[in-house]
Amino acid sequence: MAVSVRQPRSLATRVLTIATLWAVIALFVTGVLILTLYRNGAERGFQELLRAQLYNVINSISLKSNGQLSGTPQLGDLRFSQPGSGWYWIVDVVDNGPPDKLASVSLGQQQVAVVSVAKAPFNNRYERIYQSTDSSGRDVVVAETEVLLGDNGEVARFRVTGNQGDVDADVSIFSRQLILFLSLFGLGSLLVNAIAILFGLRPLDRIRRSLEEIRAGKTESLSGGFPREIAPLTDEVNALIDNNRRIIERARMQVGNLAHSLKTPIAVLLNEARAMDPEQARLVNEQATAMQNQVQHYLDRARIAAQQNSVLVRTDTQKTLQRLLRVMERLQPETGFELVLPPDPPELAMEQHDVEEILGNMLENASKWTSDKVRVVVAPITIDKPNDGSADAGIKPMLSICVEDNGPGMPDDQLAEALKRGRRMDESKPGTGLGLSIIKEIAEEYQGSVVLERSTLGGLCAKVILPVAVR
Repeated sequence: MAVSVRQPRSLATRVLTIATLWAVIALFVTGVLILTLYRNGAERGFQELLRAQLYNVINSISLKSNGQLSGTPQLGDLRFSQPGSGWYWIVDVVDNGPPDKLASVSLGQQQVAVVSVAKAPFNNRYERIYQSTDSSGRDVVVAETEVLLGDNGEVARFRVTGNQGDVDADVSIFSRQLILFLSLFGLGSLLVNAIAILFGLRPLDRIRRSLEEIRAGKTESLSGGFPREIAPLTDEVNALIDNNRRIIERARMQVGNLAHSLKTPIAVLLNEARAMDPEQARLVNEQATAMQNQVQHYLDRARIAAQQNSVLVRTDTQKTLQRLLRVMERLQPETGFELVLPPDPPELAMEQHDVEEILGNMLENASKWTSDKVRVVVAPITIDKPNDGSADAGIKPMLSICVEDNGPGMPDDQLAEALKRGRRMDESKPGTGLGLSIIKEIAEEYQGSVVLERSTLGGLCAKVILPVAVR
C-alpha cells in the first residue's frame, strides 16, 4: 500500500502565509483599538455637549415670586424644536415647591424616565449622566442636576437629553470608513510584502535553476554572486559536488589500474594453457576464464557503486533506446521492432554504459526467441520504499522498461530459475546464460529490479525497473 507523503510548502508560501496572518491580526487589533478610542472620544464629546447645554438651560430659567418657572432657553440647536428627536430639555420643580414644569418643544407629549440616584449617583459637582428612554422607546443620554432657585427652598431639576442613535450612527459611519481604509492599507502592505519576499528569495531560485543545470549536465558547479547569507551554502554544495567528482574519478582510476594489473597475469595463464596437456589446459582455461569473468563482474560493481549516487550521472532514455533499436533492426532485419514511449520520458539516474548493457542484453534475448516481433514499452511508475530511516524511504519515481516478444515464452516454474547466473533454459540457442543475470545484477546495484512474466504478445516479457533522474 502506498504511503501518502505530505509535500512541504515552499519557503515563499510559508513566509507569505505568516506575513498575511500577522497583517490580518495586526490590522484587526488596530481597527478595534482605533474604533474603541473613537467611540470613547465621541461619547465624551457628546456628554460635554449635553453638560454645556444643561448649564445654558440653568442660566435661562428662573423662579417667579408665585413659584412658577419662567424662561426660554436658546440653545441654538434645531433638534430641540423637532418633536420626537430625542433632544429635549426639561425643568421641573421637586421637593417642597409647587409642581411645575417647563420643557422644549421637541418633548411634546413624550416622557423621559428618571433613573434612581442609587443606580446613577451624582458626582462631586452634583451632576449625573445616565442612559434612559423616552416614551417612544428611543435611547437617550440624560445630563441632570438639581439647583436651588427660590428663597423658600424650592429645588428645580434640570435635564438635557441627547439621542444616543446620533452617536451610534456617527461611530457606524466612522467604522465603515475605517474598515475600508484599513483593508486598502492591508492589501497594499501584503502586496509590498509579497514583492519584498519574492525579491529576497530570488537568490534561492537562482540556486534551484543552477542545480537543475547541474543535474542536466549543462554545468558542473554553482556559479554567480550570491548574498552573504547564502554564499556559505553555495560553497558547501560546490565542495560536495567537487568531492563527489573526485571520488568517481579515483574509483575509475583504481578500477582501471586493477583491470590493467590483472589483465596480463590472466593472459599469461591463458597463453600457458595452450602449451599444456589438453586435459590440464582445459581446466586452466576454464578457471582463468572464470577469473576473468569474476574480475570484470566485480570491477563493474565497484564502478557502479562509485557513481550511482552522483548527481552528474544521467542517461537519455529515449535516445538510448532509439539508438539500440536501430542497431537491432540492422542485425535482425526480419524482426519487427516497436517502441512505445510516454510523453516526455524521464531520464535514468544511471551511467549510459550500464543502461546500454541492460537494454542490449534484453533486446538480444528477445530477438533470439521471438518469431517476428519485439516490443519495448516504457512507462513511469512509483514504488513504495519502506520507511526504514534511509534517505530513499517513501514514494520513489522509477521507470519500467518491458521488452516482450511473441516467441514460445517460458513456463512459470522456470521464470525465477532463468535469472540465476549461468543458467540456460535451452542449450540449442547460442549464449552463455549470463545475459539475464547481468541485467539483474546491474539493476540491483542501482536499487532497481528485474521481473520475468508472460507477454501480451504470447512470449516472454522481461521487465526492468530503473531509477529516474530528479529534474
